[in-house]
Amino acid sequence: MSERRKQTRIPAFTSRAAEAKFWDTHDTADFEDEFEPANVRFAKNLSQGITVRFTAETLETLRATAQKKGIGPTTLARMWILERLEAIDRGTAAP
Repeated sequence: MSERRKQTRIPAFTSRAAEAKFWDTHDTADFEDEFEPANVRFAKNLSQGITVRFTAETLETLRATAQKKGIGPTTLARMWILERLEAIDRGTAAP
């Protein structure tokens, strides 16, 4: 038996920009009865961090690129570093 979908006043969005525009003009409190709780887990042992310094131009490029992907600049930098390290481990990139 298929589960029936509940009627919602929240429209289906065709893009993140459309969704952002909607939420810029609407209050989530007005839709509280339509939200479902989410199961969230947090890491108990957070990884250690490092500081990486960039020129203003490089940092702006990183921020703009990350924004286009819908993620934060630190997330994008971490993804790129991990991808590079994995490529080095596979032997497909020079150290």
